[in-house]
Amino acid sequence: MSRYPVNMNVVPDVKAFFDEATNTVSYVVKDPGSTACAVIDSVLDIDYAAGKISYDSADELISYVRERGLELEWIIETHVHADHLSAAPYLQEKLGGKIGVGEKIIVVQETFGKVFNEGTEFQRDGSQFDALFKDGDRYQVGAMECFAIHTPGHTPACMVHVMGNAAFVGDTLFMPDGGSARVDFPGGDAGELYDSIQKLLALPDDMRLFMCHDYGPNGREIRWETTVAEERAENIHVGAGKTREDFIRFRTERDAQLGMPKLILPSLQVNMRAGEVPRDKEGNPMLKVPLTGL
Repeated sequence: MSRYPVNMNVVPDVKAFFDEATNTVSYVVKDPGSTACAVIDSVLDIDYAAGKISYDSADELISYVRERGLELEWIIETHVHADHLSAAPYLQEKLGGKIGVGEKIIVVQETFGKVFNEGTEFQRDGSQFDALFKDGDRYQVGAMECFAIHTPGHTPACMVHVMGNAAFVGDTLFMPDGGSARVDFPGGDAGELYDSIQKLLALPDDMRLFMCHDYGPNGREIRWETTVAEERAENIHVGAGKTREDFIRFRTERDAQLGMPKLILPSLQVNMRAGEVPRDKEGNPMLKVPLTGL
């Protein structure tokens, strides 16, 4: 891992916000030496049946940032989420900051641009985002140096963001008793996900890992923070020396039994646009429902 600039001496302040409707955890991450901060994986509220969007979850983040006099520098998407909508443009409008995602967003845009029949007006070059991260890219939150690790498998564009002794893993891993994310969406690959997880497990043992989701397996309370050492030893899908072949077999069989996330259709349309809701020719916000497209 020498090519990644790990600095375990930097301990950012991390505040988690759990969204019960989507089991998503968003984070405000503060540079310990300044008022600069980043937001990871924000949530935009939607009543899909009613076709109504609201901002309660995002407003909670905004209030936290403002009440503490923080300056938002980055709005990070770990990947194009299929289970919740991003509030990135709403946060940017209220607080500023740059919206960043992995550079392989262009692969996701190309794939789902066809699924949703978006036409030539939909740009498939990632230009909706302010920054496209490559593996190993470095950036600053205040004086805190951060970097991105490309972790494909769940989606082609998945990235883990490391800030000091904290890593925000998106859907690359779940808590040890939750295992790992599915790989059966277009562009997913079980072997790639296993390899990506090994990158994470090669980080220092006491690196803090922060999940994007938790579902409270077996009725336990919701949790979102663990360590590399705990995942390496106890993760039910990849821990304790489980092989790549075992993982691929398990993940393939498991995913064949899973239903689609209830918000996958609106989520993909919005999130591949950096959180902007698509509009029809008259400028009205409008979502599509492709039949048998997924």
